[in-house]
Amino acid sequence: MRVCVVGSGGREHALAVALGRTADVVVTPGNPGIPGSTSQPPEEIDADLYVIGPETPLVDGLADRLRAAGKLVFGPGADGARLEGSKAWMKEVLEEAGVPTAGYGAFTDVEPAVAFLRTLPGPWVVKTDGLAAGKGVLVTDSFDEAAADVAAKLSGTTFGDAGRRVVIEEWLDGPELSLLCVCDGRRAVALAPAQDFKRLSDGDAGPNTGGMGAYSPVPFVGPDVVAEVLERALQPTLAALTARGIDYRGALYAGLMLTSDGPKMVEYNVRFGDPEAQAVFPRYKGDLAELLAEAARGRIETDPQFDQRAAVTVVLATEGYPLHPRTGDVIEGLEKADILPDVTVFRAGVARGGDQWVTAGGRVLNVTGMGGDVAAARATAYEAVSAISWPGMHYRTDIAAIVHSPS
Repeated sequence: MRVCVVGSGGREHALAVALGRTADVVVTPGNPGIPGSTSQPPEEIDADLYVIGPETPLVDGLADRLRAAGKLVFGPGADGARLEGSKAWMKEVLEEAGVPTAGYGAFTDVEPAVAFLRTLPGPWVVKTDGLAAGKGVLVTDSFDEAAADVAAKLSGTTFGDAGRRVVIEEWLDGPELSLLCVCDGRRAVALAPAQDFKRLSDGDAGPNTGGMGAYSPVPFVGPDVVAEVLERALQPTLAALTARGIDYRGALYAGLMLTSDGPKMVEYNVRFGDPEAQAVFPRYKGDLAELLAEAARGRIETDPQFDQRAAVTVVLATEGYPLHPRTGDVIEGLEKADILPDVTVFRAGVARGGDQWVTAGGRVLNVTGMGGDVAAARATAYEAVSAISWPGMHYRTDIAAIVHSPS
């Protein structure tokens, strides 16, 4: 089978590696660090299966265009991709499906939005309605900061058109859970649970980012929790989409809070999580290409199986990330890290400068270590991290050291 992976980041590199165990893989546009990368657009590539990685081309309808050309595609059409393209629309679907989620309001004007903020006890959660690359969420203990963020987003100052409508949610207490699922239009099949770290700095300090690290499996999340999420959230969501005439075939990332009242949905993403994918796919056993092809055809028959070992992924970012990432710095030690046992360094934002690797994005490398348990995998990942450097390199030192679990 020949598979075309669409995208250019660490998630796409992880997909390419996992799919490449059983398939011939080409990645577009990829990056210089991902083998098989090409500048050819996906519409001009001949493949048996197309796997669309990022959210933006999905929201823009790439899957629809490929399907119209007779291609087999893993990825929702633009109608289903609205689950991520509009947080307000996602909330409407959740309410319609009866999926437990946080109370919320959606606003386009500052005055009613701030009035709604005053009805909440805090902390306050303010989100852009549209796509913001994982950076459009503010969680704060300060009412004044929340109100100022609402004004900045609605004016278009901070996130342009993506922020001209905001979703304000009640704050949910509890550990986060990332559950990546594969959907065939009728049912969802869960991959191994993961937990990610969205804040920029140690101790969950600093602004939200696209993700600074992740680990899998999650020690306190057993098959019972996964079954509950599938039954109470994923399956009702797919049923609600079907009732709207939407045939959802692709990835569905469920971001949940495990509250004292049970799992509650925080968000859906219409693609595999990044960096969760970099911790989940190295553990996948079997033919991932066939699983995704089954979903694309409309009938999943494979039962996903995973390595019993754990994986920990640490994101290496540039100075200034997430708001003003600096690029063009020379990366040292990458070859040394690559040859360490049980380590994979996924390339996200890299370029070639002559015969050297240089930074070319905010999140540059995703360093994944494997081990017998989370602690061992963490030690392996950070050993590899210690081999890599560039001016201003930033990373969290506490990925998977903080295991956010129910009290």
